[in-house]
Amino acid sequence: MDTKIKSKIIALFFLFTVFLLCYNFAYGSDLSKIKARGEIRHLGVPYANFVTGAGDGFSVDLVKLFARYLGVKYVFVKSNWKHIISDLIGKKIVFKGNKVIVRGKCKIKGDIIASGLTVLPWRKKLVDYSSPTFPTQIWLIVQSESRIRPIIPSGDLSKDIKAVMSRLTGLTILSIPGTCLDASLYGIAKYGARIKNFNKNLNELAPAVINGQADATLLDVPDALIALSKFPGLIKIIGPISPRQVMGCAFRKTSPELRTEFNNFLKKIKINGTYIKLIQKYYPSVLDYYPDFFK
Repeated sequence: MDTKIKSKIIALFFLFTVFLLCYNFAYGSDLSKIKARGEIRHLGVPYANFVTGAGDGFSVDLVKLFARYLGVKYVFVKSNWKHIISDLIGKKIVFKGNKVIVRGKCKIKGDIIASGLTVLPWRKKLVDYSSPTFPTQIWLIVQSESRIRPIIPSGDLSKDIKAVMSRLTGLTILSIPGTCLDASLYGIAKYGARIKNFNKNLNELAPAVINGQADATLLDVPDALIALSKFPGLIKIIGPISPRQVMGCAFRKTSPELRTEFNNFLKKIKINGTYIKLIQKYYPSVLDYYPDFFK
């Protein structure tokens, strides 16, 4: 074989080997790094019993158990809905209409998002989700004294959503862009509703409607269940705005091993009964709404 050709082959082989090593380091290193560091950083937002703000909550308990499973220390890192994805992936993101644009880099502050994060198409472009951890859906919520009447469930979800949409004309509805409660995701405006962007915490949506700041709001299932128990007799559910959805924990796309290990952990606690005990502790009534999910 010609010496020059042989040298080129050796060089290509060397470059390919370096590529594989770099690939494995970048895409398979998070789990080993976390174990070497001795801690896992949980990104969360105080919200709907997922993170109570008092050191517990469904997501807090879940990640604490995962930390114990890995044999590392649990560290909570408080975030907010505007920045939580950026805090995980280290990239600044901005919303332009319905599009998400990446603009620059920022500091990575955590290893896992666990905070009632709904699976949405735009989020899936930025992060990888775990197996589903919670069922959800978007409901329309109004004051109990509102003239708007709840729909009568038909057994056909698409018909139920249309029935709710037919009640939207002239209503002022609270929406939070960049979250699952973003009205633009569900085409609400074309039904004659007036969308009012809400710049405060998600936990304040129900009180805002009770106080008359808007005619209605969008709420996801866990937040609606908490609001119903917290404000008995003051709000009512009109019906579904969206098809059924799921929530999950989010990981960087460069953390496949960590995500796989979490899914293995989640499967084990579902089998041994630990998972359902957490559900019963924080959301006992959700079992009545979504029995199929918890079989």
